[in-house]
Amino acid sequence: MSLNGIPPIAALQAETVWIDATRYQDAERQYYEMLTQGRLRNQAVRKNSKSSVENQQAQEKGEYESDNLNVIKKIESLEAENKRMQQKISELSSKLALLETKVDEYGQVRQKQNSGSKSNQHTKPSVNGPAEEDDDIDLFGSEEETEEELRVKEERVKAYENKKSKKPALVAKSSVVLDVKPWSDETDMKELEVAVRKIQMDGLTWGASKLVPLAYGIRKLQIIATVVDDKVSVDWLQESIEEIEDLVQSVDIAAFNKL
Repeated sequence: MSLNGIPPIAALQAETVWIDATRYQDAERQYYEMLTQGRLRNQAVRKNSKSSVENQQAQEKGEYESDNLNVIKKIESLEAENKRMQQKISELSSKLALLETKVDEYGQVRQKQNSGSKSNQHTKPSVNGPAEEDDDIDLFGSEEETEEELRVKEERVKAYENKKSKKPALVAKSSVVLDVKPWSDETDMKELEVAVRKIQMDGLTWGASKLVPLAYGIRKLQIIATVVDDKVSVDWLQESIEEIEDLVQSVDIAAFNKL
């Protein structure tokens, strides 16, 4: 029976599918190789992409850790600097406390020295007569002196005694510099000075004054007082100022000079 007008044997000879099977197998093999290569390329791309993402993440992580390390180093440096500053402050506070202690000790020593010198304040200076008059006076006389010579000597002695009695007696005075310390920096220093100057008695004269810084904003009143040694006691003056208890913490003698 013919197929489309072609005899069966002729049609079979014209069909080359099975005769050229190797060619079709090669084509099929190439097709699957092409598919396999495509999958391999996709896998390589995906692998490269994954590797790139991991590298980027690792880089970002490294930068983040580096930044954290820099911050930690800065914090440690600031902590070390803070410790050094605290140590400096502690050393300065210790030195200031030591200095204040030495100043107080010095004031106490000066006060004791001034108290010890008060025993000599009541000694009056001796007044010597003129040398030329003493040379002419012979208090013992001699047997050969005449009555006229004796009379002249007696007159001279009387004149010298009268002259000596008319001379004003020397008054012993002292100049005292007092340091008056308040309780705090809130103490009214003008009111304190007014209260100190209200202390009055015969032989006491107040002089110049000024405010001297101490520490922590506190100032002391430094005032000069001139006293007559026979009338005014420096101890009494200190005690009188310290009785102003609302304003005065302590009184020290900064300087003491005989006039």
